[in-house]
Amino acid sequence: MKVNINQMEWTREPETYFITEETIEIVTKPHTDLWQRTYYHFQNDNAPVLQMWTEANYFSFVVKTDFAQSAHRFDQCGIVMYLDSENWLKASVEYENEEFQHLGSVVTNQGYSDWATTAIPASEKSMWYRFSRREDDYCVECSRDGVLFQQMRVCHMFRGAGKIRFGIYACSPEDSSFKAVFSQMQLMECQWKAHDGQKPDEVEVKNI
Repeated sequence: MKVNINQMEWTREPETYFITEETIEIVTKPHTDLWQRTYYHFQNDNAPVLQMWTEANYFSFVVKTDFAQSAHRFDQCGIVMYLDSENWLKASVEYENEEFQHLGSVVTNQGYSDWATTAIPASEKSMWYRFSRREDDYCVECSRDGVLFQQMRVCHMFRGAGKIRFGIYACSPEDSSFKAVFSQMQLMECQWKAHDGQKPDEVEVKNI
């Protein structure tokens, strides 16, 4: 099902953006980012975020990102689930230099961020993402063609139960700016299937 862009709301509205029925363009401002504390105690919570609300416990959200203009370290755009300043996740491609960039994800629980990445060529200028929910657990996948998706991360969100909001973001943490383009957003049945392998461990209850 195609996403109704009119149902999306800005958590933080950028100064410059363009929205049509098919695409969303965000022009980033310098020194915008999402990060909390870990490693060097830096905090930044001012990236533009456009999201929709849902109470559905099982679904997948797909979007294509184009970032041909990204050319400065840490320029990034991708998917996000921003619950509040200390509880969110994001996935994106972050430009590093003329040779490579980082395809990765950040999960922030209770005010501390992590960062999991892999290097990809700097020549790649588009990426698809699929964000899936199973109650308060989440899966993020990426794809170069929108057909074959590969898992980036599975995570649990401590504030991720019940009503959530999710969508897209773009930012430029250093002194730069670029245009990020989002298209082909879809909502669908959860593509992250239930685990059919090892059963959960049985916990022995002892009388004390």
